[in-house]
This record gives sequence, C-alpha cells and structure tokens, in this order.
Amino acid sequence: MSGSLTDIRLFVAAYEERSFTAAAQRENATQSGVSQHVAKLEKRLGIDLFLREKGRIAPTPAAERYYARCLEVLSAYEAANASLDGLKGQLAGEISIGLMPTMTRSALAPSLARFAGEHPNVSVRIVEAYSGVLTREVRAGVFDVAIVPAFPGGSGLSVRPFLTTRETLVSANKGGPLGRVAHLAPVRLSSAGPLRVVLPGPLNTRRQTLTTYFTTHGIDVERTMELDAMMGTLDYVASSAWVTILPAVMMAGDIRGGRFKVNPIAEPRLDLDLVSIQPSRRALSTAAAAFFAILAAETRRLNETWDAKR
Repeated sequence: MSGSLTDIRLFVAAYEERSFTAAAQRENATQSGVSQHVAKLEKRLGIDLFLREKGRIAPTPAAERYYARCLEVLSAYEAANASLDGLKGQLAGEISIGLMPTMTRSALAPSLARFAGEHPNVSVRIVEAYSGVLTREVRAGVFDVAIVPAFPGGSGLSVRPFLTTRETLVSANKGGPLGRVAHLAPVRLSSAGPLRVVLPGPLNTRRQTLTTYFTTHGIDVERTMELDAMMGTLDYVASSAWVTILPAVMMAGDIRGGRFKVNPIAEPRLDLDLVSIQPSRRALSTAAAAFFAILAAETRRLNETWDAKR
C-alpha cells in the first residue's frame, strides 16, 4: 500500500468526517495540511479519492475500497505497538472510557476498585454521557471504547455485542403510582396506566425504542417529561408520582428495596441490548482491554444477580 501512516490517517479522518476542515480539527492539523496530504496520496496512487465541489468532498468508489484497507493498516499498526506492552512489565499508560449512566450507577465502582488494585500505574479517565454523544466521540477517537444501546453502526466504528438486560419500571417505593404491585413483580404497562413518565432526550437511542413500545402496545401515557440527568431523574421519581424506565443491570443495587420499587416490564417483555464500540482504525490497548474485561465481568455478575433474585 502506497502512502505514509500520516497520509493514511488523514485520509481516513477526511473519509469519515466528509470534510477536510472537520478532519483537521479531529487530528489537530490544519485544513490545508489535510488537503495537501490527501492530494499527495492521490498523486502517488494515480487516482482521485474525493470529488471536490464548493468546499464539499465526497468519496469516490476508489476511496471506498482504499478506506477498508487503510483501517486494516492502522489497526495492525496499533496492535503491533500494543503487543509490546506486556514485555515492559506492569501495565502503564492512560485509558479513556465512555459510559452511559446505565453502566456507571452499579457496575463502575467495583470495576474501578479491582482495576486500580491490579494496575496502579494506569491512569483511568471515565466520562459519563448518553449514547449520541458517546458514539460521536468514539468515532472521533476521544474514547478507547464505550458502551451504548445497540444500533445499526456506521463508518469508523467497530461494534460488538456486550450484554442484554431487561427494562424495568422504576417508581417511588412509598406513595408511588403502582399501588399494591409488589417490588420486583413483573408489570404489564398497558394495565398500569395512566402513567407520567420521565424519558431521556432524543439523542439517547433508548428514547425511540421506548416511544415505539408505548405506541405499539397501547400504553396509556398521561404526560412525559424529558430529563437528560440521571441523578435528577432518580431523585424526582423517588419523591413523586412519576415513573421512569431503566435497565435492570442499572438497578441491581435496589433489589433489596429502598427508595425505589423496581418492576420488570412484561407482556411483552422489553429488553435492552448493549454493545461496545471502538474506533475501527485503532486496536484496543492492553490496558484498555484489561479494564474492559473487568467491566464486562462485573456487569454480567450484576445482571445474573438481578435475574436470580427477581
């Protein structure tokens, strides 16, 4: 394959962003620099990779084919570097992980405690955000890996199954709208209404899934409130007649009761499929892979614990 790693990296950024300017911002380069590298690459290859018109670029069929091979080159380069990590003794470096509140509320703390104890020389950066933000930032290379609800995917992303967990109806344990329905008892939403439901915003992948479920199965929703603040959502639900719908793995710490009544949604059951996403052009570092393995194991444990006790 012709072209330096810099040429290939900037071509991949331009291809995924569909803009020399956006690619430059992502790669900490200049717009003219990205354009010059791509032009040099096109000259060396003897073929146009982008159509340029009025400040816009569009990949040619040649670029489609070249992009797939470039991802292999960049991933192999990262893997070659990462393969040396284990030869240097203890893991070191920095990892950057993006997680939804679904993951941070129950699974994060025990995962961090174990990882920090086993790998004290690794600096960990965790950012909590909703799926739309996490997906955008992973594609840009800000995070090594993130966990989001399953979605069709897209260019620049490697998507793998992570976990399937039930969706649950969460309400106040005392004075909530479910009356005599017992904590942990399955609930049929079409028989539980009218409901006042706190929902995430439209950038959250789960929003459309929940809205579709309500419409398809005749759920009587009296009012909705949009809150993209998980702590605020939980506090509000705990002190009001409003309810929300949250993944079971997130509510594992509430199995024994407390502020919330948690009821799995049934007839029909509603599941949430979670996936891991990472940049296609980058292999997961040894340190990031180690943290991810611990997080995955802890999440499975919590999910199994919830299923066993409900």
